[in-house]
Amino acid sequence: MSDQSREFDVIVFGATGFVGELTAEYLAQNAPLGTRIALAGRSESKLSELRKRLPAAAERWPLIVADADSPSSLDAMVARTRVIATTVGPYLKYGEALVGAAASAGTDYIDLTGEVPFVRYAIDKVDEVARVTGARIVPSCGFDSIPSDIGVWTLYRKITDDGAGELTATTNVVTKMRGGASGGTVDSMRVITGLARDPEARKVLMNPQALSSGPGDMPQAHRSSEPSDMPIISAETVDPSLKGTLGPFFMASYNTRIVRRSNFLLDGAYGKDFRYGEAMALGKNKLVGRVAAAGVSAAVGALFTGLAFKPTRRVLDRILPKPGEGPSEESRNKGFFELQAFTRTTTGKRYRSITAASGDPGYKATAMMFGESALALALDREDLPERYGVLTPASAMGDALAKRLRAAGMKIEADVLG
Repeated sequence: MSDQSREFDVIVFGATGFVGELTAEYLAQNAPLGTRIALAGRSESKLSELRKRLPAAAERWPLIVADADSPSSLDAMVARTRVIATTVGPYLKYGEALVGAAASAGTDYIDLTGEVPFVRYAIDKVDEVARVTGARIVPSCGFDSIPSDIGVWTLYRKITDDGAGELTATTNVVTKMRGGASGGTVDSMRVITGLARDPEARKVLMNPQALSSGPGDMPQAHRSSEPSDMPIISAETVDPSLKGTLGPFFMASYNTRIVRRSNFLLDGAYGKDFRYGEAMALGKNKLVGRVAAAGVSAAVGALFTGLAFKPTRRVLDRILPKPGEGPSEESRNKGFFELQAFTRTTTGKRYRSITAASGDPGYKATAMMFGESALALALDREDLPERYGVLTPASAMGDALAKRLRAAGMKIEADVLG
């Protein structure tokens, strides 16, 4: 149900960016009739040109001029809407003022961050304010990290409904994926590599429980307390139905922190022995898979190392996509992903969840997940848990979001394996 105390249900901030435009297009095509949506960004002329490119449903959407470097414009913007959906990143550079403004105004907030230090900043600086004002601050509502977070949530709901105990060691395996990294993701990687030189920032980045606490109280957890973010393991050790080798998934070091925060916010509902990791399937031949896994591990390390040093960074900057850039519509339509999360419960049962969608994970599929997250917060408020502060997709929206995503064509299911 729309909240008539605000002028808008959703404002898309950063609408003229690549993913911002995809999100606006998605909402124009899929938002229920009567949903009050506005487009926001720094340039009114660019917003006007964008609106002309969108489907007819958007032709009367209002345009709002706001700048990440102008706190007063952000304050004015968030006061007008129930939900602010921002694609303006890297969030460590451009997001601090906006998340603070949303929390202060009692405005629900979603973003596409994959930056652990930014979420840690939000927890420490705005969580308490948001709890008082009744704001849901929900980072990571795209491919970072909805498939991971909602996949484990779906496992938990199925296991609970079956009375099969609690989750124990749980691994989300990327079984299929086709798509490219966005320019915004690469820009976030640049920021993270710069931060990694700072000892205090490194403590946050390397802590597997960096987000599993309240304000000012980051747990002191060693990396060995949770599965490795760079695994090279036999697939059968995760579940006997799997074959071959599992290797590193480049988003694991972020997604795992979000899933662990969900468990923290749900008061440990996943289980006292819950441990969570992510990996990527690399074929059924163990030897070939191990070679491939070692190559992936080396490539990820080389990329971060290259971004950390000026000479190699200059070379990579010429090759890697820049913010605002992205693949063609044809390429976006050819993308897809599938994640399968496996666990064994405390009663000995084996369970699996599947989250899958068509469309490039970082672009088309992300626009769908991001758009449906905004609509869930804006229109499904009666179905949401009364939980406020810095949340996660699962803890903020849970079943309501899963229902919307299924209706939008995303596969989300769980079953017992044995």
